[in-house]
Amino acid sequence: MHTGLFHELDFAANGKALGYLSIPFSIDRSPYFQVKVPVCRIRNGEGPRVLLMAGNHGDEYEGEIALTQLIRRLAPEAMRGELTILPFTNSPAVMAARRRSPLDDGNLNRAFPGDASGVPTSRIAHFLETELFPRHDVVFDLHSGGTSMAHLPCALIEKQGSPEVLARALALMDGLGMPFGFIAENGAEAPTSMAAAARAGAIGISGEFGGGGTVTPQSMALTRRAIDRLLMALGSIAEPVLGPHQPIEHTMTLLALQSHTQAIYATRRGWFEPRVDCGATVEAGDLAGWYHDFGRLDLAEEELRFAASGIVISRRLHTDSESGDCLIQVGRRLDRAALGLG
Repeated sequence: MHTGLFHELDFAANGKALGYLSIPFSIDRSPYFQVKVPVCRIRNGEGPRVLLMAGNHGDEYEGEIALTQLIRRLAPEAMRGELTILPFTNSPAVMAARRRSPLDDGNLNRAFPGDASGVPTSRIAHFLETELFPRHDVVFDLHSGGTSMAHLPCALIEKQGSPEVLARALALMDGLGMPFGFIAENGAEAPTSMAAAARAGAIGISGEFGGGGTVTPQSMALTRRAIDRLLMALGSIAEPVLGPHQPIEHTMTLLALQSHTQAIYATRRGWFEPRVDCGATVEAGDLAGWYHDFGRLDLAEEELRFAASGIVISRRLHTDSESGDCLIQVGRRLDRAALGLG
């Protein structure tokens, strides 16, 4: 009664059902409190098994908004197969407008494989990796830069699994219609949702659809189009549910995240002034920005220079920075031939 995660999902039932993942967690104002994570199941016979999730981080809103719309709009008879939708996966973080859960300071995307008897974030991660992910063929986890980061709109996969699995993941990522896509190398034991999906036998796809703790017309249009295109590519739906959509402007540019040297980190308190923004093409040695010390007016600002060439994919939005903060990050251009996938 006091540990674990409980639900009443019927995975064999056709139709649409709304429910909750419930996690008992005693708090000061409510000793029998349960964390409630909303979940929707839509099923129409046999077919693709797809899991859509947002709110892995609470302050990333594009996916949260788009998935709530999908829940309302998609009728079972308009699809085939199974669809599980978690619009607010770490719901305490979502409702607190925070990246991490206010109940346990848990970062869900660093909590996998989780712990069935741990704090709420750990229990959610455990249930996803051991119960939900294995029931699905594809997991699509929608992210953005959150409150403190501007991010280049891009799709994401991790380099996980066999060459055949990677090729399938890349093909699905290509089909999302995003201008950029990057491939992260976090390792098979990474604590991320994408590594967890791979360990569970599913193909994991993600993306960064905006940033700044807000949404824009562009970021919402890209998010809705990506969801519809993925579901159509998998054969879950025959026509857009969240559309109509703008046509795709150009082929996806692939980028790689392979090393921490692709980012510039603060090593002391300071105030960051970027010289370039997301989407800029830069070379190693180029000026990335300046770091100011408000406590030493006699010191000139420090020049910060890129250690890697590529395209700027993210930068810190908060000027005031502390040691360890990532200030700006570059994605290296990736040749598809280097993946051995043609």
